[in-house]
Formats: sequence, structure tokens, C-alpha cells
Amino acid sequence: MRTTDLSDAVLAALRKPRPYPAVTLVVPTHRTRPDNQQDPVRVRNLVAGVAKRLHDDAHVAEDVRADVTAQLEQAEEEVDHVHALDTLVLFAARGEHQVWYLPRSAGERVVVGETFLTRNLVAATAQARRYWVLCFDERRARLWSGSDLQVTEARRDGFPVEAPIEEGVELTARETVAPSGYRHEAARQYLRAVDAALGRLLENEPRRLCLVALRQGLSALEDVGAHHARSADAVLAKGGLADAPGHVLAAALEPALAELDERRTAFALERLGSARGNRTFAAGLDEVWTSAHEARLSLLVVEESYRETVRVEEGHLRPVSDEEARAAGLEEGLVDDIVDETVETALSTDAEVVFVPEGTLAEHGRIAGVVRYSWTAA
Repeated sequence: MRTTDLSDAVLAALRKPRPYPAVTLVVPTHRTRPDNQQDPVRVRNLVAGVAKRLHDDAHVAEDVRADVTAQLEQAEEEVDHVHALDTLVLFAARGEHQVWYLPRSAGERVVVGETFLTRNLVAATAQARRYWVLCFDERRARLWSGSDLQVTEARRDGFPVEAPIEEGVELTARETVAPSGYRHEAARQYLRAVDAALGRLLENEPRRLCLVALRQGLSALEDVGAHHARSADAVLAKGGLADAPGHVLAAALEPALAELDERRTAFALERLGSARGNRTFAAGLDEVWTSAHEARLSLLVVEESYRETVRVEEGHLRPVSDEEARAAGLEEGLVDDIVDETVETALSTDAEVVFVPEGTLAEHGRIAGVVRYSWTAA
């Protein structure tokens, strides 16, 4: 599965406690040859290492060990290394397993406990800038779940919506579409159904919304519907895409999405600037991490590829070099994905998270935020 598949419900299910042992493997992967040829071997070795670890664990019964090991091996077999992204995450527990592909780099990690490790998954999803795409014409409305420039069709909340065909009425573009809206009542009913489905969707899972249709159709949806169409974050007035495959739709959306990202970055930086004047500004990893754990962040802004390995000492973070991290291993107090952990913590306290291009926050230590009340009030 990919970040387009991570909904609030899926994340909640992943975070539920499980009987020990619940296994999480986080493996850096490669998108292209020749580097990706080493990935299957790396995954196989990690799976074998976990199998031995479970075999040697006196707290794991034989039948449980066999079940979890089989689930992990099955997950390994399902990995599609040809279409890998930047990180592979395998989850395995008794009676279940999942495979996730993440478009964000993360360090190698093996965790065996009573819950799955979700922080890398959450951070990658936040960076992927998920959005909905409603693409429609006079006959059909399809919903797509987008993440970066990948879209997959989503069949939920009433989508796809098919236009009803009245007896004796052929709903062609020539007959139904006019500058003032759709001419036949059946067409207007169809658009009301689209708008209602869109309202359910955004209530159940709010995301940025992109609308794709001919200009006449966009106007007609605004005329007959609620405010959903008027509040779209991006609009592509183009026809012929209602039946197009995902990669064609994604390519057509690329300029609109790029503009949307630029606007979001500009707005986030504007909010950071205002926070500096209001004494509600936090900058640097240690200060932002502390604010996140105190549930004080309302906005977290992070450079896209920022990663940091740290040692947690007396409630503060000390950066650790790659050489020191390799020598120390994953000993207690050493965290190799502290940025992802900060993102997950911020999101869990209802903070907004915005990823920005490299160099945008160079003067602030590559990470900054807006706190919910001033430091002087603390």
C-alpha cells in the first residue's frame, strides 16, 4: 500500500495494541537500478534476523512464533521491488501483515513490541500532501485519491456517481450543458448527487480538493450544489478526463498542484513571520520538539528531506553524527527518526504540518513552528 491508502481509520487500526510480538521493519529502498538490486537481499536478511530473534525469545510461544514468522515471510514475498519508492515498511503480527511503500527516506529500523511503529508512515503521508480529485462530465463523476503526483481511484462515499438517463432524453453535452447550467432536471439531479457525495467525503476525511471538468460543468456544479465546489483548492477546466487513466489525470494536474504547493508554502512562511512578531515562534529541532511534546504547536514547518539522529538527554536533544550512530546502534536514548517522531507528535495534537523545499528554513535550523501561546505566558 501507498500513502494514498492511509486514512484516519486505517491509521487508527494500525495503532491498536496487539498481542506480543508485533513486528515493524523499516527498510530504506531504491527506485532505480542498479541500487535497487540490493534491496531484496537486505529485506531477506532482516526478516531472517527477526525470525531468529523470535525463536530465541522465551516469551514467545512456538505456535505464535511460527504464525508471526510466516506472516513476515509472506509480506516479504509480496514486496514489489520493481516499483519501490524510498522506504519500505513491513508490519506483521499474529494473523496479519501489511506492506507499505513510502516516498520519504527513513533509517533502517526493527521494532518488536505490542504496537506497530507508525511514525515514518505518518510523516511520509504528511509530506505527500494528500488531496482529493473530483473529475466529472455530464455522464459520470469519479473520485481520485492523490498523493504527490500519484492518483488512484477511490470508490467510497457514493463515488463514482452515474448520471441517470431519462426515458427519451439523451444526455449529451450538446443537449445538457449551457453557460447557465445543465438544462434538464435529470442532469441537475445528477449534479446534486455529486455535490452530496462530495459533502460526505469532505466531512468524513477532509483534504485539499481539486476539481476537473469543462468550465460549463464547473459552473453548473456551483449553481446546483452547496459550497463545496466554490471552496475547491485547485480547479482544472479541461474536458476528456472523466474516463482517463490515473497517470493521464496526474500529468494534467501537475501545474495546478505545483501552484497549490507554492501558495501553501508562502502562506506557511507568512504565518511564521507573524509568529516572530507575536512571540509565538519556535525554531530549531530541540525547541520545536519540546513544543510538540507539550502540545503547544499549531503549525509545524519542515524542510522536505530533513532527517536527524539524536540522543535524548535530560529532556533535550543532542545531534549525533552518522559515525557515532553506527557505533552506538539503536541503544536506549538514541533516536534515528526524530523529525518523523516530531511530525507524528504534532499531528496527534491537531497541529498543521507543512513541508517546504530545501533551504527555505536554513536560518531556522530547517524546522520551525508556531506555538499556541507565547513563551512569556508559559
